[in-house]
Amino acid sequence: MSDSTPHIAQKAPCKVEVEAGKTYHWCACGLSKSQPFCDGSHKGGPFTPMAYTADVTGSKWFCACKHTGTKPMCDGTHKKL
Repeated sequence: MSDSTPHIAQKAPCKVEVEAGKTYHWCACGLSKSQPFCDGSHKGGPFTPMAYTADVTGSKWFCACKHTGTKPMCDGTHKKL
């Protein structure tokens, strides 16, 4: 991984059940062992986690390839990698 390119954690999104009003911290570097969420693995690198607060309770598809254009949600970019 270069300093400015995130690691591809997996080439498929992560389906997560979220709770309305709860804030989640999406991993932007791709190194977290708690995908799709941050575990602090980015420390010392150029990436920081992105806060996402759920507006409704239900299923959401979080990006795991880390190259989506609609962070933190999947937009299908992984199909082109």
